[in-house]
Amino acid sequence: MIGKGTSLPVLLFSIALLVAACDHAQNASEVKAQAPQSAADAASPKLSLPPDSGPPPTIDSARAMQYVKEIVAFGPRPLASPNHKKVENSITSHLKGDSVEDDVFTADTPEGKFPVHNIIAKFPGSRDGIIVIASHYDTNYPLRNTSYVGANDGASSSALLLELANQLRGKKREGYSVWLVWDDAEEAMKPETELPFDKDSLYGIRHLAEKWQADGTLKNIKAFLLADMIGDADLNIDHDRNSTPWLEEVVFQAATRLGYQSHFFARDNQVTDDHIPFMQRGVPCADLIDFDYGYNNVFWHTPQDTVDKLSPKSLQIVGGTILETIAILDKVDPLPPK
Repeated sequence: MIGKGTSLPVLLFSIALLVAACDHAQNASEVKAQAPQSAADAASPKLSLPPDSGPPPTIDSARAMQYVKEIVAFGPRPLASPNHKKVENSITSHLKGDSVEDDVFTADTPEGKFPVHNIIAKFPGSRDGIIVIASHYDTNYPLRNTSYVGANDGASSSALLLELANQLRGKKREGYSVWLVWDDAEEAMKPETELPFDKDSLYGIRHLAEKWQADGTLKNIKAFLLADMIGDADLNIDHDRNSTPWLEEVVFQAATRLGYQSHFFARDNQVTDDHIPFMQRGVPCADLIDFDYGYNNVFWHTPQDTVDKLSPKSLQIVGGTILETIAILDKVDPLPPK
């Protein structure tokens, strides 16, 4: 399967049992030949979480959905296209008055050299440390000559980050600083039939991870939360085996406190996504992704990835869970290592 990950279909389970005895390396795009495991089972050591107190976090899901529509209205936004630039400008305009850092560089890709623009909005906190929340905003480059607008894949999560900025803005954080990252050039430049996804993708977030490692920022990052494909009206967030078990457990507990647990971690997966460069550098990461978009993922990377497949309720579920996850992390001292 092309792209970010591979789910564990029920039809393949019997096959998985037959090959379970085979000891061989698997890359991130292969099916994991094990039965699904809950986040609680995967977490080691068991976390001692603060009590559930205070009002539950909320977002304006209707406003978040409006942001999705604004992004999609620009049309396809592959790297270096006029529409891509319009989306950059739109995101930046919504962050006017915030502390914003631009990470701009030139990526050397199989299709040539391209300008890449990561956008980072910083909301300071009282504690020493940073929680990063990320989303990519570009659309698939090989589909640049189609009507593909990536409503779920890129627009939903980018819009959610804009709404999270509204919730963080103008408030004194009694916790870690929160940095929102709209990373660029996540999508592959070539079809995977020509070049593997992990060799031709994640250009923006790789650069940012390298930059923050070089300037010392990386050691201050306590957690990295990635949102990707989170607008699906039939929302089922995967349990990702390429994420940090204890951090996924915090996410699951946050969802449970809000009554959203049925939307999380029923399906097992192993995902190559924007969090990988940070995982490789020892940062605790959790990828919040629903990698089953339509029956058998039929809408993913097609012109059918449109706003009518999405729901404000899904944005509410993921946005609230992210904010509750942050609230829990703010109170856990010390946080576990990776």
